[in-house]
Amino acid sequence: MVDLKGQYEKIKPEVDAAIQQVLDSTQFINGQAVKDFQADLEKYLNVKHVIPCANGTDALQVAMMALDLKPGDEVITANFTFVATVEVIALLGLTPVLVDVDPDTFNIDPEAIERAITPKTKAIVPVHLFGQTADMDAIMDIANRHKLYVIEDTCQAIGSVYTSDSGHSRMAGTIGHIGCTSFFPSKNLGCYGDGGAIFTQDDDLAYKIRGIVNHGMFVRYYHDFVGVNSRLDSIQAAVLKVKLARLDEYTAARNKAAEYYDKAFTGNKYIQVPARFEKSSHVFHQYTLIISGIDRNALQEFLTKRDIPAMIYYPVPLHLQKAYQDPRYKEGDFPVTEELSREVLSLPMHTELTEDQLEFITSSVLEFVNQK
Repeated sequence: MVDLKGQYEKIKPEVDAAIQQVLDSTQFINGQAVKDFQADLEKYLNVKHVIPCANGTDALQVAMMALDLKPGDEVITANFTFVATVEVIALLGLTPVLVDVDPDTFNIDPEAIERAITPKTKAIVPVHLFGQTADMDAIMDIANRHKLYVIEDTCQAIGSVYTSDSGHSRMAGTIGHIGCTSFFPSKNLGCYGDGGAIFTQDDDLAYKIRGIVNHGMFVRYYHDFVGVNSRLDSIQAAVLKVKLARLDEYTAARNKAAEYYDKAFTGNKYIQVPARFEKSSHVFHQYTLIISGIDRNALQEFLTKRDIPAMIYYPVPLHLQKAYQDPRYKEGDFPVTEELSREVLSLPMHTELTEDQLEFITSSVLEFVNQK
């Protein structure tokens, strides 16, 4: 699904030199490399504060801790997403409230958010799934009217640009009260281990978040908050600084591959290509088709036999996962999410795809589909 080796080989001299510099410095935690990457990312996102942390899941947890959410408080999020989004809600003793998604963009449905709000609701976590942002104008309007916090989960959409109804453009993750991202190796901006970051324009929140990720500590051995140990190590920051300088180039390569896929599949009655939300650019963390009228699983198996990886994100909705079963929800309550789980299929999407590879992938898909 991703070609990290091919990508590394193109930037090997810079990455190796950056890592060696960290080794020479022996500043492995919160070293200069972390400070340099933080500053670069703040500039790239045009956000006042970036707080690096250990991974994207921690980023979400720390964001909720910083907002002083209490056990029993309700947090609304999308049902169609990776488990980490609800995992941290449950770990903190909060109540996850799941809502359905838009059938075209796969992102959280603002009307469903509005219907789910109760007096216990304290926050909304829109997930910018597969590479484009949710409808943040509508979400921020809802949040402002109901006095709710918004935590953007932009683990799959770093670099995406959202243009609001007013014409003002902002980067994904910088619109709500807090934004969170992951630097897992397969992400659009990925390191060579685990990593994450938290964004905010709010000075007070930034101060608190910086303490929480460091055991609630601002002065050594003096702890002002209950915190966690969640820091981005210097080697990962050094890698990320090199790759951040190429993020727009990587996004362009992904869009070029997406256009090739679009051209091959548009108009096929069994295949729906990814919809583009008019307010958001798309960075194509995944290129996800909707397969209908034929056996999606059989297509995946056919591609696998040709050594073409094709993944199903996500085969089981969160409300049907064993760990998150809840008497409030039953099968059939989230028709869009449940249908997507039966029909979505993601094709290889990364910066190193060649035209020969794309031709082989698309012709293989069409060979299977056209047999039906």
